[in-house]
Amino acid sequence: MTGGVVMAGVTAGMTDPDRIWSEAALRLRAEIGEGPFSSYIAPSTVRLDGSGQLVLVTPTVYARDWVRKNALRRMNELWLGLDGLSRRLDVRCRAEMGSAPPACAIPRSDTALPAAAAIPMATVPPVADGARAVRAAGLQDRLTFDTFVEGQGNAFALAIARQAATWADGHFNPIVFCGPYGYGKTHLLNAIAWEAQRLRPDAKVVYLTAERFLSTFVRAMQDRSTAAFKDSLRGADMLLIDDVQFVGGKASTQEELLSTLTALIEDGKRIVLSADRPPMALTEVEPRLRSHLASGLTCPVEPADRALKLAVARHRLEALGRLGVVSGQARPDVLEHLVDRTPGSMRELEGTVNTLAAVAGPRLSALTVEEVKGLLGAALRGGPDRRITVDEIQKTVADHFSLKQADLLSERRTRAVARPRQIAMWLCKQHTTRSYPDIGRRFGGRDHTTVLHGVRKVEELMAADDQIARDVEALTRKLRG
Repeated sequence: MTGGVVMAGVTAGMTDPDRIWSEAALRLRAEIGEGPFSSYIAPSTVRLDGSGQLVLVTPTVYARDWVRKNALRRMNELWLGLDGLSRRLDVRCRAEMGSAPPACAIPRSDTALPAAAAIPMATVPPVADGARAVRAAGLQDRLTFDTFVEGQGNAFALAIARQAATWADGHFNPIVFCGPYGYGKTHLLNAIAWEAQRLRPDAKVVYLTAERFLSTFVRAMQDRSTAAFKDSLRGADMLLIDDVQFVGGKASTQEELLSTLTALIEDGKRIVLSADRPPMALTEVEPRLRSHLASGLTCPVEPADRALKLAVARHRLEALGRLGVVSGQARPDVLEHLVDRTPGSMRELEGTVNTLAAVAGPRLSALTVEEVKGLLGAALRGGPDRRITVDEIQKTVADHFSLKQADLLSERRTRAVARPRQIAMWLCKQHTTRSYPDIGRRFGGRDHTTVLHGVRKVEELMAADDQIARDVEALTRKLRG
């Protein structure tokens, strides 16, 4: 087609860019095929620059160069055949255009153009799109900054998450939130996605789990649509991937993720990820990818202390109260009982609170601890109330690590003994009323500063080493069970 040819069924001389592009893009998609169109054209928009020039704005430099080389001439032939003002299209990447307002959007497959082969990327919709759009995006609408409960173990992670969500300039890319299962990493990624999209409605924010990244990539290879898959991600302004450790052991997927991260960082896009360990501890991940993940900011999300767990339980019951599930407030000793009998993750605590709300309803504020025990029964893992002693903790820890109780009290400093000793000190601080000096005396007459160092070391390791976290949780179960 030359510049003067009119498309069948379309009247020449239109001036509305949106209508012109709808018609031109329809023909272009049919000519160049679904794969290239979805990869390089669909993520783009048509805008007017400051001088009134119509510009096709691509998300990346790579896409701009592809369009300029392979499609721009044909685009202009189609455009000029329709535009009564005889305007021409230029092509630039988003970074070259700044924040110029869009003149018209590329028609999506659910409007004027034939349906595209769907690649289920979890692109965040504007918040106003409602719950249906939220579910489609893979996000949970209740996981926002407003519902995140701050405590000593997550204050730094929360501050970094808020900063990332504001699109603030900084030196940390990628950001990796790491820590044990169930302590708020997914909540933070959801909150970042929602807030980032609210602050920049025109931005492309993509959230997905590592499992979805893997399954979608495999499907794209089977369907021979890897180009569309790649550019769906590389067109993102912000990419968030949850539980990135699950890409470990899968060579082709790791290679694709590494290429995606490299391309996004080179284009100045934002990357936020989560993992159950710090990047360099992800031994199942290929070294180049591991190094890439560690090149930005590693931000620990530490296990919650008792005060934070109490705040989370209270906050959850208040939320259920607003929904009409319960009425009134739980007594402080009831909340303490729930927390003390649910020593696992925050998710497990939330499940216990949900169970209480379901059985209590309007009687919540009147319930006593004894009544809660009767109502929840086996739902509370800890069993009956009983006092845990330092001696019991020492014996349980020694047995767990195949040591003798005397080893924990000895002067031996090898890691095989020192680490279990520190874990036992941490458990004593968590599950007894003993002071640091008293605990030190019960561990062979050690100074209180040694105990304090041991407790802090275990808290640090629980966020960085999933084996330590599993050991602590298993020991807590034994002590409570």
